[in-house]
Amino acid sequence: MPGEPYERSWTSTDALLYAVGVGAGLGDPLRELAFTTENSEGVAQKVLPTYGVLLTRAPTARSIGAFDRAMLVQAEQHIELHRPLPVAGTVLVTSTVTGMYDKGSGALVEFESVAVDAADGQPLVTARFGMFIRGEGGFGGDRGASAPWQPPDQDPDRRVVLRTRQEQALLYRLSGDRNPLHTDPAVAARGGFSRPILHGPCTYGFTGRALLHELCGSDPARFISMSGRFTAPVTPGDSLVVSIWRGDDGTASFRTAKEDGTVVIDRGRLRYRGPATP
Repeated sequence: MPGEPYERSWTSTDALLYAVGVGAGLGDPLRELAFTTENSEGVAQKVLPTYGVLLTRAPTARSIGAFDRAMLVQAEQHIELHRPLPVAGTVLVTSTVTGMYDKGSGALVEFESVAVDAADGQPLVTARFGMFIRGEGGFGGDRGASAPWQPPDQDPDRRVVLRTRQEQALLYRLSGDRNPLHTDPAVAARGGFSRPILHGPCTYGFTGRALLHELCGSDPARFISMSGRFTAPVTPGDSLVVSIWRGDDGTASFRTAKEDGTVVIDRGRLRYRGPATP
């Protein structure tokens, strides 16, 4: 059953901070001015599509019982944009728990959240995401479906390498995800990690930037939806390699890995629009 609607507002500054938090401008501060500045001459501010992940998070999505938050990691993420995100605005977010599955080594909890414009009630973003709670499996529940997936049996059409900062998690957390797993060594150790790991949605945001620039001509209006499953942690400072395979009719598959080949996002799917005709 859906939770109570939750109001969430954001400003131009919030959108700019998110962009920097997912690497915009890193290495070339002049390359992504539409996403990192609001006052560059002749450049209108735009919002990265993956910012919608944050706009669809409601407190009810975190109320799933008592457990050690150090054992919670994101498992999957899907986002669909019904129209480009405005630079500032207010949405009403309704979140629903859509499934809870026993994966043996842990529990997978799935949610769907819908954000509608508070002014006109029109849908802005729909998101589905899964949270994996390690050590909370074995309760005898349904394991859930797991369809087989293989990347295309050919070299990717494009491969993009993105560097993350050593302090990337410190930047990203300022957009609202204050989980200490990503900053506190003691909490990370309790979760079984040698040091704090990068937020999964931050890795997702880095990947979304690559897809936006490579397939959508850097135009958020062409970005329809993006989905992927998180398969391994990223440490701040790691470089990410996004492999992209073009499909038919505005679709693409992708996979994100670390430079050593460890896959960190698989089952990647993107839907996008072609360029506008004059």
